[in-house]
Amino acid sequence: MSTSTRPEVATRWGSVTRRALPALAVVILLVAAWQIYVDVSGIRPQVLPSPGRVLSQGWNNRDVISGHALSTLQVTLIGFSVSLALAWILAVVVDFSPWLSRALVPLFVVSQTLPIIAIAPLMIIWFGFGLLPKVLVIALATFFPMTIGLIEGFAAADREAGALLRSMGASRWQEFRYVRLPSAIPRFFTALRIGITYAVVGAVFSEYVGATSGLGIYMSTQKNSFRTDLVLAAVLVTALISVTLYLLTFAVERVVAPWALSERTPR
Repeated sequence: MSTSTRPEVATRWGSVTRRALPALAVVILLVAAWQIYVDVSGIRPQVLPSPGRVLSQGWNNRDVISGHALSTLQVTLIGFSVSLALAWILAVVVDFSPWLSRALVPLFVVSQTLPIIAIAPLMIIWFGFGLLPKVLVIALATFFPMTIGLIEGFAAADREAGALLRSMGASRWQEFRYVRLPSAIPRFFTALRIGITYAVVGAVFSEYVGATSGLGIYMSTQKNSFRTDLVLAAVLVTALISVTLYLLTFAVERVVAPWALSERTPR
């Protein structure tokens, strides 16, 4: 690394650390209050285990939990990939056909009014306990924010730049490639971060209502056995997966569109 970039990297990491400290402090206070309440109240572990018990029992059962976590991660990535491809296809089609925008966007909105809690069991009934119903649940839960983010990003493109390209004889595709697509990238990554967190939740819920492996079915089994500590350990692993995937979107954005990150000024 050159000497010119080292101060920049140090400054960036310092900014990230300062922004993360308040959230970390709140988490520490909440965990401490939880531990104190369990110690003082004497509440049974079956009702509310202490944070220490959750961590210790989760570690003791790490092999089983990690196996279920890998299953959930696999389903999440497959379902989200399908949703991502669907979002791009629909958004590009809508951008090139304004009348499709008027026809399809209301349907996208309606799709989000369907309660996943009611749709997921039907997916299991219709398609069984395999991969397909889980992928469909994840796609239904996540394609909307990414599709709308892309559609709005395309629409927010600089009109003057588009008009300039057209005056120079550029085709509609060239205008899309050089003006509308770069304009949509920042909004897309914002929507991507929303979608990836929904994907993990959708995967866990789809497993909860019907699966042979995964954190959802693991939570259901441990709940029926009154192992609240292991349920919360699985919840912690689910949160770690969500946060990791969320942070990875920044790394992808840095590679794909570094200019979009550079435009953001930390507060």
